[in-house]
Amino acid sequence: MMFSTKAEYGVRVMVELARRAPEAPIPLAEIAAADGLPLAYLEHLVARLRKAGLVDSRRGSRGGYMLARASSEITMAEVVEALEGSIAPIECISQAPDGSIVCSRESRPDHRCPTKLLWTRVRFSIVQTLRETTLADLLEASLPLAGADAQGISLPTLPIAPPGGAPQTLSTGP
Repeated sequence: MMFSTKAEYGVRVMVELARRAPEAPIPLAEIAAADGLPLAYLEHLVARLRKAGLVDSRRGSRGGYMLARASSEITMAEVVEALEGSIAPIECISQAPDGSIVCSRESRPDHRCPTKLLWTRVRFSIVQTLRETTLADLLEASLPLAGADAQGISLPTLPIAPPGGAPQTLSTGP
């Protein structure tokens, strides 16, 4: 499954807002110029983030955008869902209003989808990871360590658990 540029650019904007000045407005044009992103597209994304209550805006000469809450209180699930909508690994799987997972191919009472279990588990893993990752986590992982050069930065490791096995470690660095 691939997320679109909506999620990619939107998460980058959120990290920049948290990194630059979490309590002061940042002009979106600054972020667009610094990261080489199209301003008009970012304006569209920030409108979605604002509607979801993740960013606030201020007008005027010292206006711009800022986080609506502390970075430690904003999960990546909130950000991605505000930008992409409901998360589904394939088109036929969706979440019903009651929270259950439905497969559009199971519309007939006599048909049971043989792959629904797989895609439900994939969706659950993605959503769980997004819920467990905050904006503060991304910000912390992107900060250089004191005294380390670009080649000497050791990035955090993330625990992973293979099916039926003990947790292993996945390095986020080279």
